[in-house]
Amino acid sequence: MTLILKQLFAFLKMLNSETGQNQIAAGIAAGFVLGMTPLLSLQSLLVFICIFFFRIQSGAAFLAAFFFAFIAWLLDPVFHSVGVKILELDGLQETFTAMYNMPIVPLTRFNNTIVMGSGVVAIVLSPFIYFISRMLIIRYRETILAKIKNTKMWKAMQATSLFKWYYSYDNLYG
Repeated sequence: MTLILKQLFAFLKMLNSETGQNQIAAGIAAGFVLGMTPLLSLQSLLVFICIFFFRIQSGAAFLAAFFFAFIAWLLDPVFHSVGVKILELDGLQETFTAMYNMPIVPLTRFNNTIVMGSGVVAIVLSPFIYFISRMLIIRYRETILAKIKNTKMWKAMQATSLFKWYYSYDNLYG
C-alpha cells in the first residue's frame, strides 16, 4: 500500500513540476498500453524498451499501467470478442499461419483472443489517451495549480525556512 501511495505522491509532484506535458502524456499512453496488454509478452517488452530509451516519463507510465490493468480485467470480454473477430478474418489466415511459424513472433501470443483484442484496442486508443491526457495536464496546470499557487497558505508555506530547505534539498538530491 505504501508503494502505491508513494507512486501517487510522486505523480502529483511530477504534475506540479516543470516536467513537460508531452513526456507525462506519453508516459500515460505507454502505461495504457502496458496496462491493457498482458505483462509477460513480447509487446510489453517493446513498450518497456521505448519507455527507457525515449523521453517518456516512467513514473507516469508505471502508475498508469497499474490503474489501467484493473480496467483491462473488466474489459476482457470485450477484448475476447475483438480478438475473435480479428483472428477469424479469412484474409488474414495465411498471414497468421506464417507469423506463427516464425521464430520469435509466437512469443507475442497473438493467437490468444484476449491478447489480440487487448493489443489492437490498446494500440488504436493510445493516441487518443495521449492527446486527452496532454489536454488534461495543461488544463490542470493552468487552472488548479495556478489557483493553489495564488493562495495565501501556499505563499506563507513558501516563506518558511523548512520549505526553502526542502526545495534546495530536492534540487540537489532529487
